Amino acid sequence: MNVKTLSRLLVVAFALAQPCGASAAAAEPAADRSPAAPLAGAISTVTGIAVSPLLGTGAYGAYRWATAHDQKEKDALPWYAHWAFFGPALLLVGACAAKDSFGAVIPPGLKKPFDVMELVENKLSGLVAAGAVVPLTMAAASKLIVGAAPGQATVHWVPSGLAMLHFGAINLSWLLDILTIPFGVAMFALVWMASHAINVLILISPWGAIDAALKGARTALLGLLTLTATINPWLGAVLSLLVIVVAYFVAGWAFRLTVFGSVFCWDFFTLRKRRFTPGTTANLVFSGSKLDRVPVRTYGRLVAAPDGAIDFTFRPWLFLPERTVRLPEGRSTLAVGRGLLFSNVCTGDGDAVLLLPPRYRGHEEEFSRIYGLGLGVREAGLLKAWSSLRAMVFGAPAGAGA
Repeated sequence: MNVKTLSRLLVVAFALAQPCGASAAAAEPAADRSPAAPLAGAISTVTGIAVSPLLGTGAYGAYRWATAHDQKEKDALPWYAHWAFFGPALLLVGACAAKDSFGAVIPPGLKKPFDVMELVENKLSGLVAAGAVVPLTMAAASKLIVGAAPGQATVHWVPSGLAMLHFGAINLSWLLDILTIPFGVAMFALVWMASHAINVLILISPWGAIDAALKGARTALLGLLTLTATINPWLGAVLSLLVIVVAYFVAGWAFRLTVFGSVFCWDFFTLRKRRFTPGTTANLVFSGSKLDRVPVRTYGRLVAAPDGAIDFTFRPWLFLPERTVRLPEGRSTLAVGRGLLFSNVCTGDGDAVLLLPPRYRGHEEEFSRIYGLGLGVREAGLLKAWSSLRAMVFGAPAGAGA
């Protein structure tokens, strides 16, 4: 990892730690003491962690550990605010940054296994953050709103006046927890899924320069969030809400990419292709860009109809009522495009109609025979480029295997 990349990483981690502590900073006497100020800080915190769960959780834990006043307070901190967690977490983030720094100069085939591992890491850290860090953060914000530990300066939403004595004695913190924690988890899920889609795009991208651009865009967003939250918690909350709204509108696209990445990782790590045999009647595949009326990368079943046509059956969001779409191209005009990492079903012009998970790698001929694809098997993607280059340099046939 070069010095420039390391310095950027440290700046982002330091900046992220400051807004992550916004809810804790609300307890200081000079801070904004309006009732909703802790919630504004919590929104910025949750959004920042969702953009990069491992970096966000590690930086948040490091901030809380560094701002603890004594060893007793440090011992009472949550598990993610101890060296045993945030130390290795930030080291792993640094290793991912180093991988991306060298990604533009190493062959894609050598980098992709590390991209798969980073995708799995993002899934696991996202689950940990959603199940532990986000609920604790939102619960802490709700406690700052309705009450605080002795010695903390905070705002109480407690009615005053003699006529309200009995009502004011009611503790409604549990109700606020019920309302804020699901809200925080939902915010996190939307933003995390949109951010996680970037990891999947990096996984399926054939060029390291594109990977670097995608990572740079996400890092820039994270830096902007942390900068605005540091300047003003309310400004950070407004920007975070804008990010959440955008994440809501791209949720369907991000969900399909998340499913695609999950299937890809499962096939890759379990070496599924060695134990897999294509079905004779139906097979699980993803839709491509040339399948009309079906969003790209929708997960479904490819079925050979009795009348000789091919149907794609799927459930939107994996649980809504089932739909069936007939492939517009006939069997005689389709081929299996063999790629370096995964293959597809394409037209004679190379347009992808369906995407095949990695388990079909090495089974392209059998798949083509089952569905009677007239154009057989041909090379696609990086394999096609390599064949063309080999033919040009060594005189080998362009259609030969890589």
